[in-house]
Amino acid sequence: MGQSSVGPIIVRRLLWLPVLLMLISLTVFLFGTYGPGDPVLVRLGNKANPEAVERVREELGLNRPLHEQYLNYLGKVLQGDFGESYKYPGVAVTDLIASRLFVSLQLGVMTTLIVFAIGIPLGVITAALQGRAWDRIIVSLALIPESIPVFVLIPIVYFIFVRQLRWFPASGWDGIFSLNAILPLFVLSLGGVASVLRQTRTNTLEVLHNDYVRTARAKGLPSRTILFRHVLRNSLLPLWTAVGFIIASLPAGSIIVEGLMGIPGIGELAWNAIFQRDYPVIMAITLLGATLYVIGNLIVDIGYPLIDPRIRY
Repeated sequence: MGQSSVGPIIVRRLLWLPVLLMLISLTVFLFGTYGPGDPVLVRLGNKANPEAVERVREELGLNRPLHEQYLNYLGKVLQGDFGESYKYPGVAVTDLIASRLFVSLQLGVMTTLIVFAIGIPLGVITAALQGRAWDRIIVSLALIPESIPVFVLIPIVYFIFVRQLRWFPASGWDGIFSLNAILPLFVLSLGGVASVLRQTRTNTLEVLHNDYVRTARAKGLPSRTILFRHVLRNSLLPLWTAVGFIIASLPAGSIIVEGLMGIPGIGELAWNAIFQRDYPVIMAITLLGATLYVIGNLIVDIGYPLIDPRIRY
């Protein structure tokens, strides 16, 4: 695919990007404005006197018309200012996110590497062993983690590896290469590995029946060369679609995993903000995830023709 066919794609997506982000920011703002709970009472408490409530409402600009509030919010967001936390007065939302961003990025990147490094080879291998005992065993075992919700899996993992075997600490965070990171990575990766394995296996089985694979076998090419050089590339196209979701989820990781396992990332910040009705934090994290989702889809669209040259826009 030449540069001339890629350029218009990038230009069109970049032209749509501000429009999409504007709509996303409006939606996020409306949810934050009309969500349950009064932001002023979140800051002052339910027993605050009416005079203090009105004074803080005026300081936050919540007594202004809705369109003025939105334009003021949008103008600050464009400057990288997401306001102050309702729960922690005087603390900027950007400071809260910045202090936790690197932790969630580490978890997200490492989880992605584990999922694809294990899931794709196992999917290709099980496809090559179709109908044999190992194929049935691996595919059957892959169904188990996919059927267990994360909030159910975490107590099981804790009971086995923390309480009974005492191999890992119960909570805390000392970096991605510490013992504290093993259980969160295990929980985050288990379902993803199973999903990628099954999808890779299905795609590989479809490709294995194509004519060019039969031709390669007739020429006497080794099975390993056929699988990993000819079959794998053509079976990766459906998996590439998931890259957009992966990019969007990198900063936030998993809200449930970080919240329940005590990991000081953006997921835990979002978990606490939801229960504390801290809408500026919720809105900032939602807007960040939505922005990365749009950018991730742009990367996916550009990558399709690079994986499969037959695709043209």
